[in-house]
Amino acid sequence: MKSSALYSEDLAPIPADKRSWNTWNYAALWISMSLCIPTYMLASSLIEGGMNWWQAILTIFLGNTVVLIPMILNGHAGAKYGIPFPVFARASFGVRGANIPAILRAIVACGWFGIQTWIGGYALYLMLRLWFPALGTMSPIFPASWTLETGPAITFFLFWLLNMYVIYLGVDSIKKLLVFKAFFLPFAALALLFWAISAGNGLGPILDQPSKFTNSADFWHFFFPALTGMVGFWATLSLNIPDFTRYAKSQRAQIIGQAIALPSAMTLFSFIGVVVTSATVIIYGTMIWDPLVLAEKFESKLLVTIAMIAVAVSTLATNIAANMVSPANDFANLSPAKISFKTGGYITGIIGILIFPWKLIADPNGYIFTWLIAYSSLLGPVGGIMIADYYFIRRKLLNVDDLYAFGGIYGYNNGFNLKAVIAIVLGILPNVPGFLVQVKLISSDSVWPGISGIYNYAWFAGFFISGFVYYLLMKPNNTEMKNTALKTLKKGK
Repeated sequence: MKSSALYSEDLAPIPADKRSWNTWNYAALWISMSLCIPTYMLASSLIEGGMNWWQAILTIFLGNTVVLIPMILNGHAGAKYGIPFPVFARASFGVRGANIPAILRAIVACGWFGIQTWIGGYALYLMLRLWFPALGTMSPIFPASWTLETGPAITFFLFWLLNMYVIYLGVDSIKKLLVFKAFFLPFAALALLFWAISAGNGLGPILDQPSKFTNSADFWHFFFPALTGMVGFWATLSLNIPDFTRYAKSQRAQIIGQAIALPSAMTLFSFIGVVVTSATVIIYGTMIWDPLVLAEKFESKLLVTIAMIAVAVSTLATNIAANMVSPANDFANLSPAKISFKTGGYITGIIGILIFPWKLIADPNGYIFTWLIAYSSLLGPVGGIMIADYYFIRRKLLNVDDLYAFGGIYGYNNGFNLKAVIAIVLGILPNVPGFLVQVKLISSDSVWPGISGIYNYAWFAGFFISGFVYYLLMKPNNTEMKNTALKTLKKGK
């Protein structure tokens, strides 16, 4: 029997006759989400870190190919059963324990929401400052420690309100926004590419920019954490992809749509970021990794206005799809009877302000090595556990009714699967020393290099450690799981 504490219309399975997303919708989803400023900054930060153009592109392609695997694997349950991520997580973590991975994912999404909202708001600031110069000379009203100017703060808040309005309109508006962006943004990206090639005296001189690494040891020391950061970039969506695949017409639609669009779109748009960033060295004599800083150097008011509108539209579409849908469902999962999808979205918006997003992307080193890798160390273990449970323990068979009931097979111990909790803790712990060294809370001399170095492989280490530990702990229950799966299959669930 469904419990009101676990069930709501927002978390309920989507009936098969109401699943309308086809292959193009999923391709459009990834094209739209890839065409965003953080993707550009992802590529340009690798160039700033010392890679040449092909090293950066290869790293990004490999990272997105790797993360595509858990993306499709976790998406299967959404397409098969019509359930969102927090409900799917109940199978492995328990009907109450699912709040652990849901909140971990939600907090990361709040950080990304804040970053994207800051980028979109700052784009509006750059545009409006051209037409209203007084916006750039307003008296400071925030404490100096916030490093927040008044003008950008105003446009940040205005863009935040626009995001809240889209959430108010509902999930259907998201699909329309993504399709619009998938058609519009490629033209804006190509225009920027052609400008860089023209102003940089051709593609040849731009791509001739050498790697800064003087030996292979330095390269590999940078490559592996960079690859982890690339995987971590979409580690969030690799968990909550059921929030989107639950609308799929078929498994083929979500698999083909994601496979053709995710690695290709990320690689192609990253190439634009690489070219433009490399071109700034030739054009301006210094490397500019932030496209908004680059836009400030354009002399044409009309050009800057068009560019900033493109950035705002791009950021809005990506922000809602990638950073609002999941945490809205995750927060709703805490108390389905009291927290709706929209309320969860509003909670996400508030937390997104409180994390001071302008500080998270202040420099490329912090962007990759602190932000991307740090949260991948939290999400990798969750992915490992969910995939081990769904494919190796339950053989892709779930009892949907019991996912919404305290007394069902996913009730475990008072709603918590303690084996999943143990597995996630063991997957996170090895990355803690390296993180503490990275944020300078402890000295690197106080930790054995072999231990702190695990942090460079945070997502991979957490994924495989937690997945393997979970499988070993749950293996004694395999016979029970198989019998339950057979009963579920016979009932046609």
